[in-house]
Amino acid sequence: MNSPILVRPAAPQDAAAACLVLRRSILELCVRDHQHDPALLENWLGNKEPATVAAWFSSSANYCVVAERDGQVVGVSLMTLAGKLSLCYVLPEALHSGVGKAMLSHLEAKARELGIGIIRMHCTASALDFFTRHGYIAAGREKACFGLDTDFLWKKLNAVEGDCSKAGQRFCPCSPP
Repeated sequence: MNSPILVRPAAPQDAAAACLVLRRSILELCVRDHQHDPALLENWLGNKEPATVAAWFSSSANYCVVAERDGQVVGVSLMTLAGKLSLCYVLPEALHSGVGKAMLSHLEAKARELGIGIIRMHCTASALDFFTRHGYIAAGREKACFGLDTDFLWKKLNAVEGDCSKAGQRFCPCSPP
């Protein structure tokens, strides 16, 4: 049985451990996306350095969390206060153990608390099934800032039964992406 997952706000001192999560997750779990392309990997990993991540964690424009299991950081996630989910990564050995779900649930609850009604993101092919299982709607393809082809996803928070965002429609007239 796995130990409990603790999701907590990230602190600058978590940056080195978070970088390890980001880099290993991208290198080992996102092969479908980068296909070992050195130029794409250089762009994608280029800002995954402790000083940069510590700055993200310190920024008042972001809400960042880490997931811990047995005192070890096993996941990291970042949402901007504008409602963009920018990071949601787990260590390869933590995949399919509830870590991603715990962080996503935590961020969605925080978004609701902050009055954010819609979360948007650029999603990798590797993570698409995870996010669609958790109610995110695909609304087309877009390039991420580092050159990766991604799916643009969104989710309306506080959706009610029968809401079109729950029905799997690509576009919802009551809450356009």
